Amino acid sequence: MYENYTHQSLANKKYRELLGTAIYVFNSNNSFIIENILNNDDYKKYTWHRLIDLTSGNVAAQAKKSLLREGLTSENKDLANKINVLFDKLCEMRNRIIHSFAITDQYGEQILATKEKNGNQFIITTDILMNFIKDNDRLSTLLHKFRGY
Repeated sequence: MYENYTHQSLANKKYRELLGTAIYVFNSNNSFIIENILNNDDYKKYTWHRLIDLTSGNVAAQAKKSLLREGLTSENKDLANKINVLFDKLCEMRNRIIHSFAITDQYGEQILATKEKNGNQFIITTDILMNFIKDNDRLSTLLHKFRGY
């Protein structure tokens, strides 16, 4: 598929919509993780400017330190653990999406594929994108609950 703004082959519109949504919801959650880090920073150790410049993997590392601080209720410790585990999973999948490569699949359609560090290659299907979007929705819900919303 082509558009008038590029001569490069593109995936179909639905796929590109899901891809854009996947990136958008992840970036939104990355910012919400930062907001939660700042909200839990009793010692004013972090700044938004410093955190927003970090890679998402480094934001995840900071979240592990910050969200599991002393004095949390057992419910918030449980939420923080769930947030950290899910955000780590999403960071890895986000990396697979961002560091993917365009291919023509067996049906002649343009789509993205990726390679894991262990060498395993796979196609980033619409199902994978939908699951990524749904997992980001779950993360957003956990982050809201952690903040007390």
